[in-house]
Amino acid sequence: MKIAVCPGSFDPVTFGHVDIMTRAAKLFDKVIVLVSINPSKNTSFTAEERVAMIKEVTKDIDNIEVDIFEGLLADYLKMSGACAIVKGLRAVSDFEYEFQMALANKRLYADAETVFLTTSAENMYLSSSVVKQIASFEGDISHFVPPSILETIRNRLIKGV
Repeated sequence: MKIAVCPGSFDPVTFGHVDIMTRAAKLFDKVIVLVSINPSKNTSFTAEERVAMIKEVTKDIDNIEVDIFEGLLADYLKMSGACAIVKGLRAVSDFEYEFQMALANKRLYADAETVFLTTSAENMYLSSSVVKQIASFEGDISHFVPPSILETIRNRLIKGV
């Protein structure tokens, strides 16, 4: 069984994330969407809330599982039996950082490959940070996040709510 891990903070999950998850699920037998805990990042949603949102938006994709991990991604890969890391790339600027991470992960765990999926054109500008900024000013984020989690995100991110 070919298992891939799709790591990220997913704070919050966007259509761009869902696109990469869905496409990865077509390439691998099982995809673990991994909510990575980074103590140096201030998140708007708890890890458990992010897991719940991801489970909601991927509930119709049978070969996707969701998990939480704090530590080295290479350690999680070994523990889960995964053979690949799936990362989405929006622009060339993403590639430089992700390429460095791919090399580091390969050094830490030689059996894992990193697979880069380019984002769909309609999601090239989309990030969780953009969603958070728009929502904080009560802008319409319905074009950026799945409808099933829209209110959850709006309720958390709109200033004064």
